[in-house]
Amino acid sequence: MTRVLFVTSEVHPLVRTGGLADVSASLPEALGHIGYDINILLPGYPEALKLTRDTGALHKARLWVDSYDVNLWQTRLPGTAVTLWVVDCAQLFGRPGNPYTNSKGQPWKDNARRFQLFAKVGAKIALGKAGLSWTPELVHCNDWQSALLPVYLELIPDRPSTVFTIHNLASQGLFPRDTFRNLGLPEHLWSYDLLEFKGQLAFIKGGLVFSDRITTVSPAYAEEIQHPEFGCGLEDLLHERRHELAGILNGIDTRTWNPENDPHIPHHFGPEDIKSKRLCRFQLQRDLGLEQTESPLFCFVGRLVERKGLDWLLDILPALFRRGCKLALLGDESSHREPGAQESGSEERKYEGELAKLARQWPLRLSVTFEYDEGLAHRITAGSDMLLMPSRFEPCGLNQLYSLRYGTVPIVHQVGGLRDTVFDASDSSSKRPNGFCFDIPDASAFLATIERALRFYENRRAWRRLQENAMTGDYSWNHSARLYSDLYQNILAERQHAIWD
Repeated sequence: MTRVLFVTSEVHPLVRTGGLADVSASLPEALGHIGYDINILLPGYPEALKLTRDTGALHKARLWVDSYDVNLWQTRLPGTAVTLWVVDCAQLFGRPGNPYTNSKGQPWKDNARRFQLFAKVGAKIALGKAGLSWTPELVHCNDWQSALLPVYLELIPDRPSTVFTIHNLASQGLFPRDTFRNLGLPEHLWSYDLLEFKGQLAFIKGGLVFSDRITTVSPAYAEEIQHPEFGCGLEDLLHERRHELAGILNGIDTRTWNPENDPHIPHHFGPEDIKSKRLCRFQLQRDLGLEQTESPLFCFVGRLVERKGLDWLLDILPALFRRGCKLALLGDESSHREPGAQESGSEERKYEGELAKLARQWPLRLSVTFEYDEGLAHRITAGSDMLLMPSRFEPCGLNQLYSLRYGTVPIVHQVGGLRDTVFDASDSSSKRPNGFCFDIPDASAFLATIERALRFYENRRAWRRLQENAMTGDYSWNHSARLYSDLYQNILAERQHAIWD
């Protein structure tokens, strides 16, 4: 049984600011089902520590790392058989609220120190120096928060193999030159070929440069990030490592997102009997104060930022409302923003203000909810006819997968994982059309695609076939977990051959 240490800064249901938490819960469990001994390593945020102790966590080790007192707790990820290790260091992680930012939405000033320590603890576990009876054969790191771990393992001859997954290349973990010195990193690492990036320390480059393999969360995004438009300044490095780079599509938890038994929705339905979806729509309209008509109900679920196409959405909404269409919008809390992404809280507040003004103008056509609510997300997904997802870039995307599962037809910008999962109903070469796509990045193309979808919607038989295609697709982790398994085994075999040579 291959032993894997899965290193992540968040995991559902213990701590979540975005899709990383969902992947960090579902992928390890799926790998466990196919025979992997996979252990998750997570920082000890207060909520995580409380939940782990409430479930009978065991104290397994006490370490001194850079003069910090660190305790390791062992438990199970709730609802699974996956082992979870929690790094308890109250000085660095014992803070309420968001794991990356303070109550004002500003990054914690010592984030570099916090996640350096997290990486060092991971390295001690990986090298059998943490006093545990378990050591991994492979370490799988995720995003910039764990990206120094491959750096610390690089010069160790008998180290485990390493994989680094990019969930969002725009989040790079950038810090000033002084931070590099203060962390005590070896001076030779301050090089553009290594950890320096435009005069700053870039944590993410630790994973991109030093890992044996790099993955990202969709095949299309793996190709896109090798070019300037999506490469965030790192495209040359990624192109140079293209033979070690793979795109593996994310899956979703099909137990949690299942319209046939979802506890969050008022009526259940499936691909063979979708009639109750209409009842979900009328219930949702009533709950949100929208007019009770048969006109199409659109939805948008996601961050209220430009990268999600909010400016395009605002441009086209009046035209949709004049046609009698409705929109249920659910945003994420701006306090959940992750530092390092190229967006700001002020940007979110700007869009919130514009949407609130539009809702006052069209109270029966537009419902806006700015604070994310999991149950409402399920009800909106189940009750809507179409999902609007005009992202400027989208590494994978999960909302389009949720909507497909619920027969809510997605209308998407054809980028990243959206290109890999949504297939246009007007494309004669598509074997299983399940949505509508536009490839010109502007509001006009977006609106034209919506109008095309509305014409299609009028043909109930054709629309029913589209929904059936959507609902019967396989969006589970089963296939992707096997692709990760193949990747792991190839890396381990190559490393074994290298040792023999």
